[in-house]
Amino acid sequence: MKLGHQQSDFDASLEEILNGSFRKFTSGLLQNDPELSPGHSSNGSSFRRSSSIMSTHSLSGNSASSKFAPSKRRVFKGLKDYSRKLVDLELFTHSLEDWVLENSCEDSANGEQAFSAPFMMDELRKLDLALEGVLFQQLLRMPCSSYGSSGANEDEYLALEDFLHAIVSGLWHAFWHKRAQPPMSVSCPRGLGSKFYTVDKAIARGRLNEMSGLALMSKNGSDQQVQWDQIMQFALFKQDILAGNELKLSSSIICEALFYGFHILVSRSLSKTRPANSSSVFLLVLDSRYGGVVKVGGDLSKLELNSSNPYKSVAEWIKNYAEVSVSPVDRIWNKFGNANWGDLGTLQILLATYNSIVQWNGPPRKSIASLVSDHSLRLQKRRMEFCLTENEIGLVPYQQSSHQQGQGEIVELEQTSSRAFKSKASRLNLKQGEVLLLEDQQQGQKTFQVQESLVGGSHYFYSAVCLDCPTELLTLYVGAHPSRLEPSWEDMSLWYQVQRQTKVLNIFKHQGITSNYLPEIFASGRILHSGPCQKQAPGGRCDHPWCGTPILVTSPVGEPVSYVVSQEGPLSAEEAIRCCRDCLAALRSAAMANVQHGDLCPDNIIRVVGVQGARNNVLYVPISWGRAVLEDRDSPAINLQFSSSHALQHGKLCPSSDAESLVYLMLFMCGGTMQQQDSIESALQWRETSWAKRLIQQQLGEVSALLKAFADYVDSLCGTPYPVDYDIWLKRLSRAVDGGADRGKMIEEVTATLRLKDVAESSGTSGGGS
Repeated sequence: MKLGHQQSDFDASLEEILNGSFRKFTSGLLQNDPELSPGHSSNGSSFRRSSSIMSTHSLSGNSASSKFAPSKRRVFKGLKDYSRKLVDLELFTHSLEDWVLENSCEDSANGEQAFSAPFMMDELRKLDLALEGVLFQQLLRMPCSSYGSSGANEDEYLALEDFLHAIVSGLWHAFWHKRAQPPMSVSCPRGLGSKFYTVDKAIARGRLNEMSGLALMSKNGSDQQVQWDQIMQFALFKQDILAGNELKLSSSIICEALFYGFHILVSRSLSKTRPANSSSVFLLVLDSRYGGVVKVGGDLSKLELNSSNPYKSVAEWIKNYAEVSVSPVDRIWNKFGNANWGDLGTLQILLATYNSIVQWNGPPRKSIASLVSDHSLRLQKRRMEFCLTENEIGLVPYQQSSHQQGQGEIVELEQTSSRAFKSKASRLNLKQGEVLLLEDQQQGQKTFQVQESLVGGSHYFYSAVCLDCPTELLTLYVGAHPSRLEPSWEDMSLWYQVQRQTKVLNIFKHQGITSNYLPEIFASGRILHSGPCQKQAPGGRCDHPWCGTPILVTSPVGEPVSYVVSQEGPLSAEEAIRCCRDCLAALRSAAMANVQHGDLCPDNIIRVVGVQGARNNVLYVPISWGRAVLEDRDSPAINLQFSSSHALQHGKLCPSSDAESLVYLMLFMCGGTMQQQDSIESALQWRETSWAKRLIQQQLGEVSALLKAFADYVDSLCGTPYPVDYDIWLKRLSRAVDGGADRGKMIEEVTATLRLKDVAESSGTSGGGS
């Protein structure tokens, strides 16, 4: 297939890409660009600035150093010449096909081909679990045409376009932003360097037969003219991609994928606006039934640019320096033209698209691991649904009696006993309007009515009102039944959330520490169930599933900032400073009791709206004090994203650990990109690199100079025994929030006998209670 007639189009496209003087060209191109090194990850691990949609398009570099300018000009010219000369697909395939065939053949010893797969099977399994609750809807079905027929089918291209749209929309809304539109589109190029069309326009102009596939394009600001350097991912669409009767990609198809992949890499390298990780590209290879993925990447600085035969030179670069991965081939569409969303073939397409979006738009707000963790919650919910059947005869998986604890039994219930058993069934999942009777040892019995279930991660978390005082909305935590604490990690998490948090809040209460920025305990105790109770002693329990279940009721009620950011986007500079001030005030209050929070993260900070006396009626309150460190033997929670370096390395807190976690929290709430971690080692490495290169300060400096200064201050304390000077930073932050008026009311939590001077001394000596 001769593509030489498209050379003029490609020259014009390159001129549009490369407009402007060379002095403004991105610094560190090729040899001096670490992002083009062979070992650079394809998962977008760079630490970079993002806007409300976490876009990283504006990554223009600094001016090139004069001493490197001549060599860069030669590299620039050489790559540009190669991109113009390397247009004949047949010559390219001829120079590379033997090598592809050799590496595509299965090894007789282990039955595997030399090309490695781009994804591990475990990655695909995790993605499958993460996407359980995500809706992918392809409205245009893939036609069931005769397989391998010649000529392009209009309906096939329309179905492919809708398939890619469904993938992009589903992934973007699941991982990046629930409501915002994806900053990308699907277009089809007529050839190398040519203009891009929508499928409808290509059909209307009679150019569908000239199309080789569809490209996922990054939207670059308001520029309507898309270029080849904006291709995020290319989907090669052919009539038949299989190697004869074998279920694998043919060598010619792999060569064609590498042909387009090389041109995309060159276009990115010559562009001023390229993704942070531009060293690899994913190519989808599809026909009307099957599909696979080819990934190619490498260091273009090792490409021989002085060769008289560019095809041979590029082939040698691919053979010796490029990293080429080829996935297995599997069915994408069933016989009705519907995509098999949960099967291997489609999962490979989904994961390749996910990684392509990460390359251009940065890490997602919700990681795959975080969505996988929801699987256990969905499973638990399913099991609880079976516990409460509405049928006349129901199957109940678990029933526990006083003489038969710890043994599960499936029982058949007759209609007469069904209602009686329901009163004994485990009903930790409370519903709106349910009434709970709480036995509080200090205040006696109190009655609460559930209003709604709140966003609380893995915790049972409700808003409720006390029927004695129904005007005040309260937060109600439901713990785990004491008999279920040992075998379940989730129930132990509830123990921290209810029983241990009750202990910490009582410490604050008994020491007279009260504040708008700390949760206040309203009541705590155990549920009194309806009907007769068979417990033998006042502190005992009977076999009723509710009997003895602990309850904690606190105020105020608010939304976790993780939910606020996912719904509304990053906080403004003013709100971020306000949140930092409020959290510091809470930490200072806790420091007076030698208590450190130990688990600051977006799920454990709530935004309280409608607070009387608060500026703009908004406060931010740290909650979930169950993992607080009270003494040296206590261990904090370990969070790979938000825990301090000292906590990750030693399992203990230093005096500035909470302040360090607060910096990471600010970074998240301001829309910063925080790399997802899979181990303590990688989390520590990210922290060391980010602090050493001042990447955190640079990111926060884009939002507020004050937050940047606070990050610098925390950086000087990390891992040291020196306490945080809360007073000075509360004054500076309050001045910024309240418009210069130091109102003196930022810390109302002084006790009746504790003077303001004592408060300053306490915060200076305790350091948060290491």
